[in-house]
Amino acid sequence: MNTHKLISTPFTASSAADEVLRGADLTGVRAIVTGASSGLGIEKARVLTAAGAEVTLAVRNTTAGDAVAKAIEKSTGGMQPRVVRLDLADRTTVTQFVDAWSGPLHLLINNAGVVTSGLERTREGWELQFATNHLGHFALATGLHDALALGASDRDGARIVSVSSTAHMRSGIDFDDLHFERRDYDPQIAYAQSKTANSLFAVEATRLWASDGIVANAVNPGGIATGLQRNFTTEQKESLDAAEAAGVFTYKTVEQGAATGIVAAVAPEFAHSGGHYLDDSQEAYTVPNDAALAQHPHGVKEWALDPTTAKRLWTVSTNLLRV
Repeated sequence: MNTHKLISTPFTASSAADEVLRGADLTGVRAIVTGASSGLGIEKARVLTAAGAEVTLAVRNTTAGDAVAKAIEKSTGGMQPRVVRLDLADRTTVTQFVDAWSGPLHLLINNAGVVTSGLERTREGWELQFATNHLGHFALATGLHDALALGASDRDGARIVSVSSTAHMRSGIDFDDLHFERRDYDPQIAYAQSKTANSLFAVEATRLWASDGIVANAVNPGGIATGLQRNFTTEQKESLDAAEAAGVFTYKTVEQGAATGIVAAVAPEFAHSGGHYLDDSQEAYTVPNDAALAQHPHGVKEWALDPTTAKRLWTVSTNLLRV
């Protein structure tokens, strides 16, 4: 359970991303936004560019990314974001992206994510949601550590934003069967496990890298109707509808959904404080692992912030990527 005073900001569930950046000057800030060719990624890239940041769109589909980059330049009057191919489920493209990066990095927004309706695997045999949502971003962040450390030294700190979800409340990490090789496949549990992993990454990355000036925080964007839901099964859609009807969440606009990630990226309250889980632009309260989601829609399960689990996941992830 949280024993420290929770970090709060002036922003709320209804705040939009551009409100968070109002009056901000991010000239000289170099940022990467993964999954920036659709939904929340576009909005985060747009507001960062409008505030003067030099943004790189890390996307699987570079044709779509190019169109987004041109639209952002036109709408903001800022620089056109750079577009670089990145497929988080393909370790080769992650390595190529890291190797091609030069100079400092101040802000890494691990925004991309996938939802599957059935069991899919990478060529390594890894379950696709865990591989993409966690392992791909893990490989990217660890590969860019030195660039982030360099960025931290010239801008008073560097930040990583890890996009999690209320879905993390459905499952912790099953270290005995990470990739559903023995248990029956449930796409909702697989997604939940990957979102818990996103939060645990922020915990351990901060512990390891805070001395380098790098902090990481996890964010819950809230319920937003984006392309992420296109692969939902009927059961997943019904579960989402039931949660909305029960008041677990209220749908946000894309502009509102992007706000919490931007708070983690730029708000002074999180400049040197990491390992937190943010919801509605505030640090979320911790709830027991057996707490019901309907009763705590804005909380974070203990398993998503547990430092021992975070350390174990880091070691397991490192070993998987060595194979």
